Amino acid sequence: MAQLINYDDIRPYSNDELQSVLQSLLSQQEFIRLVDNYFPAVNIKSLASRIGDFNDIDTFQRVVIAPVLEIFLRNVTSDISCSGIENYNSPAILMSNHRDIVMDPAILAFVMLKHFSITPEIAMGDNLLATKWIEDFVRLNKSIIVKRSISASQKAKAFMQLSSYIRYAVTQKHSSVWIAQREGRAKDSDDRTQESLVKMLALSGDKSFIDNVKELNITPLTISFEFDPCDYLKAKELYERKRNPQYTKAPGEDVFSMQTGIMGFKGRVHYAFSPSINSDLDDIACSFPSKKEQAVAVCELCDKRIHSAYKFFPINRYAYKLITGDNRFDGIDSGEELLNAEKYVEGQLSKIKSDNADFGELRDILLRMYANPLINNIAATEK
Repeated sequence: MAQLINYDDIRPYSNDELQSVLQSLLSQQEFIRLVDNYFPAVNIKSLASRIGDFNDIDTFQRVVIAPVLEIFLRNVTSDISCSGIENYNSPAILMSNHRDIVMDPAILAFVMLKHFSITPEIAMGDNLLATKWIEDFVRLNKSIIVKRSISASQKAKAFMQLSSYIRYAVTQKHSSVWIAQREGRAKDSDDRTQESLVKMLALSGDKSFIDNVKELNITPLTISFEFDPCDYLKAKELYERKRNPQYTKAPGEDVFSMQTGIMGFKGRVHYAFSPSINSDLDDIACSFPSKKEQAVAVCELCDKRIHSAYKFFPINRYAYKLITGDNRFDGIDSGEELLNAEKYVEGQLSKIKSDNADFGELRDILLRMYANPLINNIAATEK
């Protein structure tokens, strides 16, 4: 089935396309200005003169992208760590919780380059691709385009194309693929795998549902940010939507949120690789007769792996106690650490400009973002 579907409008660019796409990018004034403003260490003229040196995308990423990414990440994080590297067996689908549209895959690329010298392909929504040069840049860096800006009548075909390409990438190209566990960020940090996503991934296989999932070697990945620079924006949106289900964001809000997520300080960041879910899939097949039940069980399995592997920081324990009243973590953090967590929360709330908002409710929403991972972790590990 995979070979009968054309992937040209969604696949990452190939090695053969590298030099021509790079040449085109380096002629785009908007791209050049962005690089000059945010990545001054990159010498555009020098890079343009070296285009002929790059014959494959992996080398380009190691030589050009990795050093730039490392310098940039030093400015927006205080530490990047990872665990469970031994659980990663390529090729696999790395399915993670979703904190930031751009930075989740960018930091993963940094981690993978550091430990494996190669990056996975990245599933990225076309709603982020405002210009042709942005599309060129992300596809040059192994992005798979997820069609979201389409009509309902086009979705079935688009889902099959995406499912088929991902299966082709894993089983035939032997490339790993990163995909978020749900469409869109979990703004309240209550991370849950979307049943429709698991069904989409299995859609292109020609075996049983469980065998189709097993072929993809789904490996849960847990992303933990100490601070989410977009937390106050997410809190405001959740607050507004609760009051008005028809709430729509103002023009430019998505762009501002993306910029804040990229440039804002994240503190300590941790990526935890859990074992592949394959060893549990036969039990699911035996326990649940219907495809729907099996899909739900796969989602719950992914959730448990993701929830069990969070890394926690003082702000999580501070928020957890305020939200639940549970004092089980008292004594872990110093008074200074807890005071800093309180100051951070109040500082983020002060960025919300509103004359009539209930800031008590906004504070509760923001605190829950930091408490929910710990609440879910306790539920996953104490059963």
